[in-house]
Amino acid sequence: MAQGAELRQKIKEVMVEELMLDFDAGEIADETAIFGAGGLGLDSVDALQLVVAVEKHFGLKIADAEKAKGVLQSVETIAKAIEEKG
Repeated sequence: MAQGAELRQKIKEVMVEELMLDFDAGEIADETAIFGAGGLGLDSVDALQLVVAVEKHFGLKIADAEKAKGVLQSVETIAKAIEEKG
């Protein structure tokens, strides 16, 4: 399993591909907020797709909404959760 910068880049690529985002993976910073103003501006439908994509590509199961709120804050928080699961 990828780690570090390689893992973070893969997460960005998965997000762009699976969520059909209108920008390139290279435009997403590791710390950019995924939801809300000032971030990527994704919504609850995107959150569901992202949970499925993270499980499919990285094997990380996000079982409940509270855990999802913590994990799905940024590429960095997703990467840390994947690395901890490792």
